[in-house]
Amino acid sequence: MKNNFLLILPSFLILLYSNGVTGSTNWKGQWITAFENQNATNTWIAYHKTFAVDKIPGKAIAKVAVDSKYWMWVNGELVVFEGQLKRGPTPHDTYYDEVDIAPFLVKGNNKLAILVWFFGKDGFSHNSSGKAAMIFDCQAPGLELHTDDSWKAIIHPSFGCTGRPHPNFRLPESNIRFDAREGNFEFAGKNFTPEGWRAAKVLGHPPISPWNKLVKRPIPLWKDYGFKNYIKIPRLPFVSKGDTIVCKLPYNAQVTPYFKIESAAGKEIEIRTDHYYGGGPPNVRAEYVTSEGIQEYESLGWMNGHHVRYYFPKGIKVLELKYRETGYNTGFTGSFHCNDPFFNNLWEKAARTLYVTMRDTYMDCPDRERSQWWGDMVIESGEAFYALSPPSRHLARKGILELINWQRKDSTIFAPIPAGNWDKELPGQMLASVGYFGFWNYYWNSGDIETIKQVYEGVKRYINVWKPDSLGGVQQRSGGWYWGDWGINVDKALLINEWYYLALDGFKRMAELLGKTTEANKINMQMKDYKKSFNAAFWKGDQYRSDKYKGEIDDRAQALAVVAGLADESKYEKIYNLLQSQMYASPYMEKYVIEALFLMKKTEFGLDRLKLRFADMVNYPGITTLWEGWGIGGNGYGGGSTNHAWSGGGLTILSQYVAGIYPIEAGYKTFMVKPQLSYLNEVRARIPSIRGNIDVEIKKSQKTFSIKVRVPKSTKAVVYIPKEYGHISVNNKKIKKARLSAKNKYPVYREATPDTGIEVSEGEYIFRSRK
Repeated sequence: MKNNFLLILPSFLILLYSNGVTGSTNWKGQWITAFENQNATNTWIAYHKTFAVDKIPGKAIAKVAVDSKYWMWVNGELVVFEGQLKRGPTPHDTYYDEVDIAPFLVKGNNKLAILVWFFGKDGFSHNSSGKAAMIFDCQAPGLELHTDDSWKAIIHPSFGCTGRPHPNFRLPESNIRFDAREGNFEFAGKNFTPEGWRAAKVLGHPPISPWNKLVKRPIPLWKDYGFKNYIKIPRLPFVSKGDTIVCKLPYNAQVTPYFKIESAAGKEIEIRTDHYYGGGPPNVRAEYVTSEGIQEYESLGWMNGHHVRYYFPKGIKVLELKYRETGYNTGFTGSFHCNDPFFNNLWEKAARTLYVTMRDTYMDCPDRERSQWWGDMVIESGEAFYALSPPSRHLARKGILELINWQRKDSTIFAPIPAGNWDKELPGQMLASVGYFGFWNYYWNSGDIETIKQVYEGVKRYINVWKPDSLGGVQQRSGGWYWGDWGINVDKALLINEWYYLALDGFKRMAELLGKTTEANKINMQMKDYKKSFNAAFWKGDQYRSDKYKGEIDDRAQALAVVAGLADESKYEKIYNLLQSQMYASPYMEKYVIEALFLMKKTEFGLDRLKLRFADMVNYPGITTLWEGWGIGGNGYGGGSTNHAWSGGGLTILSQYVAGIYPIEAGYKTFMVKPQLSYLNEVRARIPSIRGNIDVEIKKSQKTFSIKVRVPKSTKAVVYIPKEYGHISVNNKKIKKARLSAKNKYPVYREATPDTGIEVSEGEYIFRSRK
């Protein structure tokens, strides 16, 4: 069999990863490259090393760094499938991986093979070093293995570039072309000898330019689900008639397509997904030129979509069609279910959209851009705490540290980063990132104070970039892109003032947390004065509006005033009336509109508006993810992609407000269960907190109300019974009403309702009440 390329990862692969951002200096390995390398875009270099092992160590931690991606085999076994994070943790530095290779070693001679893909260009998610190279360093008892001129290297002759169209400029990845007549993957086998390969060219010891400091990978390697069968393909085997074969995936996923065929040499196969033009411009695709005979191939550059489309020229015998799904290494451990299928479907589609937009960073979309836009990330990171297992939080921490590590000398910050061809600040999104819903929400859910310590001064510097205006608000800054939201009737000046207040709120809380009392008191006084000035300047008696704005009433800006705490309760009814008629917010800002309705206790309309606004995308058949805009393609925004996680804020609303689960002490040391069911009768939810799974089941009838809750170890819950219900019992034991006021005891975010709160510790409880 020729060109055998079937990559199988063992289940016991161990990857070590860290939350730290400090660089590693204890390197014996040197940066190396192929002798003939010229750093061309889309270069693929194969490296090989034969080494002896007398005694297999218990652990053998290898440190590996490349620009840009790598695949590693030890003795013919695949150890790493697509290692290395896109560059970089700072504008100058490079990540590295740590992998335990001990389980793959044997006594005697061992063979290590690494294939490196050098993007060779910048993107909205990658800052290219400009040089194709790698470094490897393993120091273990009885084993020292590191890159030097004893390694062999060659530019792999089979890989090349396709013709036009190429991926759009936002993507650092190129299309992948593989010509099987020029070579294969025998170099990865345990019996291969690199005859004719030249010695690797040594470039120097780290830290050395252009890779500079090496920073330990802060997130795990991808979860590899292995090869899977498509859920719908033609009956196999078959001989192609020159048609495009459409293979259905179970959901929108990150995949690397695979095939096994029998063919004459020189026939060209093309592979793409239905998302090749997702969001407008072309994204990534693959080409394969056949050799003679039976052959199999997996295209290594991941793509996403609901269908994989293979074009097989006439006469090729297709023997197998499969795909490998990979993704961020977390689990779908959160859940939400109620008696209305619409909201269940919304939650599930939001979770699927969230997952497909996670990899090296949080992404706006996995097709057009793969970029860490922070407005999107604020929504995504909030969803992850409700939908995914705790390792997902490391991706948020990575993004937080990157944002501040890329801060410029003038103290401004910008996104997406890491990036080599983008440097524009979106002021509103940057304020959102450092504020209450961004950095602070990460801390509140994770309890990770160390990250707050690391970014505090950077946040302070950025907030100090903003200056007051003559009315007591904040001066408008256009940054690189004065953007408020997609759509029409966007009161940008008003939104910026509201985001600034939320940034102050988050920063004040950081100062309090870190014991910076003087600074916290100063910000608190500033916020009090700001709130008065804001209302004097922008409240027009029946709406919020900036003076120069001439459009229709901006619903998103009315809502954000509520969510930020700038609007007091006396304005709620007028704002509520406006939100019943004004519907201009994009799916991104709609999250804050619905949240405002729940904060104003307009829960019935909150659910109704959520259903009205998201009906088309939730009910749309065949698409398992949520859209960038309210329509698809030209009917949407910014290209109209159909997998945009900024549309998933409804997931957070359903878990946080409808199920009512939210931490009232950082890291879920204490949390509340305060459901707002409105016209729903049953809700079940699981929250995968860092202290363990929280399970809640709520049932409501005309006369009774019950809550079943499981409280994990080392945490407490404050369970609220709606004020209209009395005769409360806990595990069949009657208790007196009104024993605890969350408003007075706990720093609940803008929580001021008179419902009864009952504190319980670890265990399972059933709360029953009746009118």
